[in-house]
Amino acid sequence: MDRRLVAVMALASGLVVANSYYAQPLVGAIAETFDASTAEVGLVVTAGQIGYALGLAFLVPVGDMVERRTLLRWMLLVTAAGLLVMAWSPDWRILAACAVLVGTGSVVGQVLVPFAASLARDDERGRVIGNVMTGLLLGILLSRVVAGLIAEVAGWRAVFVCAAVLMLLTVLLIRTLPESVPTTDAGYRAVLASVLRLMSAEAVLRQRIAYGALTYASFGVFWTSVGFLLAGPGYGWSDARIGMFTLFGVAGALAARVAGALADRGYARRQTGFFVAVTAASFVLLAVGERHVVALAIGVALLDLGIQGTHISNQSLIYPLRSDARSRLNTAYMTCYFLAGSLGSVLSTLAYFGGGWKAVCVLGAIFPTCGLGLWIREMQGVRRARTCVPVEQAGNA
Repeated sequence: MDRRLVAVMALASGLVVANSYYAQPLVGAIAETFDASTAEVGLVVTAGQIGYALGLAFLVPVGDMVERRTLLRWMLLVTAAGLLVMAWSPDWRILAACAVLVGTGSVVGQVLVPFAASLARDDERGRVIGNVMTGLLLGILLSRVVAGLIAEVAGWRAVFVCAAVLMLLTVLLIRTLPESVPTTDAGYRAVLASVLRLMSAEAVLRQRIAYGALTYASFGVFWTSVGFLLAGPGYGWSDARIGMFTLFGVAGALAARVAGALADRGYARRQTGFFVAVTAASFVLLAVGERHVVALAIGVALLDLGIQGTHISNQSLIYPLRSDARSRLNTAYMTCYFLAGSLGSVLSTLAYFGGGWKAVCVLGAIFPTCGLGLWIREMQGVRRARTCVPVEQAGNA
């Protein structure tokens, strides 16, 4: 697969997914503009996440029904329009309503990843997926930093104007992609219903959903409460400094490339155990990080490395299951993945205000520890299957 094509997909994924995260460091400034509470304006961030979940469930499956470039172009244009309305919103409620629309359109990356998987050869699919996901992850990491810098120079409204311009430029990038052929002629309702049938029929999909959900839940646990820790009396950091701290998560982007390359060599199942174990172990350092910033930084790097390594390993095994339904496979996996992260976020807030940072770290470690138990059970089943085959063959002989 042409490296320039992979680079275009990675860049487009990063630019678009950033739309869901720009508002996070701007809550205080937006609240001041509209004379609203930070809790009220915080609903803008929640609205964007709701929109993203809606896009995963109801828009990504359309990638199997229509020519993907056309779908992507319309998604980008509608997202650009929503960002412009956000930039000139007279009220935080209108801002939140448009955030739902922008969040829905920001699933472009989740259409591009199965598109890339369809274009790649079998022996390079993991690497290609890893490279596209690297772009998406960098977009998430850099979005908060970029939003803070632009807002400091030109105000928070300028952030959304710049984002809208980037969406229009991304439309030009999408034009360079090859034309795709729809893989089903079924209607929209039938396509949505087939997502549930795929989950019922494909055991590997269910397994990988479990690994992804259990690790991404820990992601939600950590990143929801770390802001409370860093802004609290122990650290007392500013919003800008907290935003810069997220860059330690770049380890996740590096893990995506390595995990994809190893998956192409047949290590996807085995490396899953390693990455899930790293995710669980990271919470030991994160707990120490309550008072030691170096431990916290290393823990963040390990957490993101483990989560993204698991994620790429999962995708490398999911997409080959049904070449005619890769968008729907992605819908099933990513919807559960995203819901697990949201559950982790809710539980994290309860844990932090109920038991402090240590309770957050215990909660975060529980999810991937359960995932490690599932992986050990899976590998035991694989070994038993291998030992049974020679016995059966001998009996047949």
